[in-house]
Amino acid sequence: MTSVSLGMPSAPPPVLAPRRKSRQIKVGKVMVGGDAPVSVQSMCTTLTADVNTTLQQIAELTAAGCDIVRVACPSQDDADALGEIAQHSQIPVIADIHFQPKYVFAAIEAGCAAVRVNPGNIRKFDDQVKEIAQAAKDHGTSIRIGVNAGSLDKRVMEKYGKATPEALVESAVWEASLFEEHDFHDFKISVKHNDPVVMVRAYQLLAEAGDWPLHLGVTEAGPAFQGTIKSSVAFGALLSQGIGDTIRVSLSAPPVEEVKVGLQILESLNLRPRRLEIVSCPSCGRAQVDVYKLADQVTAGLEGMEVPLRVAVMGCVVNGPGEAREADLGVASGNGKGQIFVKGEVIKTVPESQIVETLIEEAMRIAEGMEEVEGGSPSVSVS
Repeated sequence: MTSVSLGMPSAPPPVLAPRRKSRQIKVGKVMVGGDAPVSVQSMCTTLTADVNTTLQQIAELTAAGCDIVRVACPSQDDADALGEIAQHSQIPVIADIHFQPKYVFAAIEAGCAAVRVNPGNIRKFDDQVKEIAQAAKDHGTSIRIGVNAGSLDKRVMEKYGKATPEALVESAVWEASLFEEHDFHDFKISVKHNDPVVMVRAYQLLAEAGDWPLHLGVTEAGPAFQGTIKSSVAFGALLSQGIGDTIRVSLSAPPVEEVKVGLQILESLNLRPRRLEIVSCPSCGRAQVDVYKLADQVTAGLEGMEVPLRVAVMGCVVNGPGEAREADLGVASGNGKGQIFVKGEVIKTVPESQIVETLIEEAMRIAEGMEEVEGGSPSVSVS
């Protein structure tokens, strides 16, 4: 019997580039920027005035791993609901303000952790920066200056003709300077665009222009598949250069899906500790089992597992055994049977009909052992 080490390595996993040195701010209990982990945000799709429904969705987002949540505030009824929502949410709440400057002050007074403002579509915003900065400072509220391609300041649009990277950055830097003139520095900036190429270049320019913490987002990214691709490409390009302190994946899909994609992006870049990871082959003519079905069943059976476990589901004996041995737990299937591996050791061979059940049982056993061990790297005995 041998003892096999499981879990994450003791040394920090490698990343593609060091994090950009940005100023650090607080969004409620979450630190953003500096050496703080890249946080994941989402936005409620509920009517904010419907407090119970909104809090229910926030609870679902919290359970999915969301760090910060944003709620829309287009009406007085929404503004009136902010206090109760901010009080009962387990994660920091950001109020999203457009058009009506009075709601900026209402959100600050209500105790929101932060307020997102889009200067391009708030009437006479620049004239009120002093008052907004003072109110935010008095309440310990941070601000996000959110510049969007679809709502740039008219003066900037007249200069550039369209929402170029340079136009987005010029608008953002101008608004940042107004807050800084009033000695307010607790803000982050976003410069969103629906074209990942324009968006990436804008953030690169913005990162060169100052040390502000940056919120990454591809606006109007689209349905789940398209939006996931666009966000992954854009975030991957920037985060691999160390640019980005907090992210929101915008999808035409339930908000929990945004969180799942965001977390997976960060885990894939080693910017978040890896949790459960299913490694499965793409299937081919050599496969002697239904790999797609097998991977889906294993994924469903292990949903919610939080431990850093890599499970390999392989469909043939060509690449299967080698790949499975690289995982914490795996199966190489063929000839109506499955060889179950734990860290490179074959622990048993089972009929195809028992592969899913056996993998889930072994994963649960390993996870239980990892949770019970305190300090050091957890291990499991294999025979």
